[in-house]
Parts: sequence; C-alpha cells; structure tokens
Amino acid sequence: MGNGALNGAVIAVAGAGGPAGRAVLLRLAEAGATVVGADAHPERLAEAVDAARYAHGGATVVGDTVDLLDPQATRDWAEHIEKDFGRVDGLVHLVGGWRGSASFTDTDLADWDLLEKLLIRTVQHTSLAFYDGLERSDRGRYLLISAAGASKPTAGNAAYSASKAAAEAWTLAMADGYRKAGGEDGPTSAAAAVMVVKALVHDAMRAERPNAKFAGFTDVKDLAEAIAGVWDKPATEVNGNRLWLTEKP
Repeated sequence: MGNGALNGAVIAVAGAGGPAGRAVLLRLAEAGATVVGADAHPERLAEAVDAARYAHGGATVVGDTVDLLDPQATRDWAEHIEKDFGRVDGLVHLVGGWRGSASFTDTDLADWDLLEKLLIRTVQHTSLAFYDGLERSDRGRYLLISAAGASKPTAGNAAYSASKAAAEAWTLAMADGYRKAGGEDGPTSAAAAVMVVKALVHDAMRAERPNAKFAGFTDVKDLAEAIAGVWDKPATEVNGNRLWLTEKP
C-alpha cells in the first residue's frame, strides 16, 4: 500500500477508539504501517480496528484493551509490541477528555482530578514506557495531540488548559532527552513533538449540528494526514516543537 517513510513502520495509537483514533488508524494503515491501537473501551476499539482492516485489506491493524492509567500495564503493552513486531516506530497520543465551567470561580476541582488522569497521567505512562523503544527505532516519533487553550487559557477552561499545558511540558521534556542523546547534532532518529489544534470535528458532529461553522476546528481526517506527514520530516525538524494545525493564539 504505502511506499513512504511509514511503509513497514510499527505505530502505536493510544486512545484509538474515538473518531480521531479511527481516522488515524485508517491513514496509517493506508500508508503501509502496522498499527497497534489501544483504548479502554473494547467495543469501540474493535469497531475502529475492523474499519481500518476493512478499508485496507492488506494492512496489519490490531487492537489491545489497555488501562493507560496503570504504569505497568502500559509498559507491558510497549514491550509486547516490540516483541511481537520487532520494533516500535511511533506512539500517537490521542487520549482526550474535557471538562469546563461557566466562569473561573465555578471551576469544580473534581474536573481537575479527572483531567489530571486522562490528560497527564496517560502521557507520563506512555512516554516513559515507549521512550527507549522509540530511541532504538530509526524513525521513532512520540506525538501528543494538544489544544491551543494550553497556550491561552480561558476562565472557564482552567482545569483543562492547565492539564494540557502540563502534558505539553512533559512531552517537551521527553524531546529534550532525545536532543541530549543525539549530542552536538541533536536527535538523530527519535523525536517527540506536540501537535496543536483548537478543537477537533468529525462527520457525526456536523450531522448533529448542520448549521454550526466549527471555525478553526481541525477535521479528524486532516489531523490524521498531518500525523502521517510527521514521518516525512527529519527528527531535528520535529523534535521539541509545537506543530500548529490552527492559528496561534
């Protein structure tokens, strides 16, 4: 199917069962990658995996139900991917969640408790679990999908924006590890980066709200295309950067 940088690559996708995950599985499979999706919801994951397999009959697309809030389970997942397929060339982090409030003082700190798990802990666990394997790859990429609100938080999105900002900082620290490992020339093969959107939109959302404009939103298919394109760029161009898919605030 593919003949580019992703052909023959082994890519893990965390949070693969949602609309963005489904689009990413499809695009990576189309590019010729072996794709290993993980999600906490087995039925949703199975539907996404089946859709990618059906669309690309020759592709290897598998799904694993993994609790990414469990650090050992996440490490086990990373290890079995490398054992089963001989390598791991990417981790795309799509685990999401949102909570907001009408105003800053209406913020419910229970929202932080939830978002800290979904948006920060899962990043910590996947980055630590996959760091070494991606460094062993000749094209390793760790990609965090983040939101513009991390750079310009609003009063009603304090918990969400702070969680995203923390996840970005963690990912950029990972990138600095790859930079230092590369010495004077910087990262030679592995890279970690943040891809920034305002918000995501997909066909079902448009069907539910046919009059909505979704201004500045990124379609999940366009996100998937941008993710696939990261492997066409050298590690030095990707590592430690925020790759903006919307206007900078």
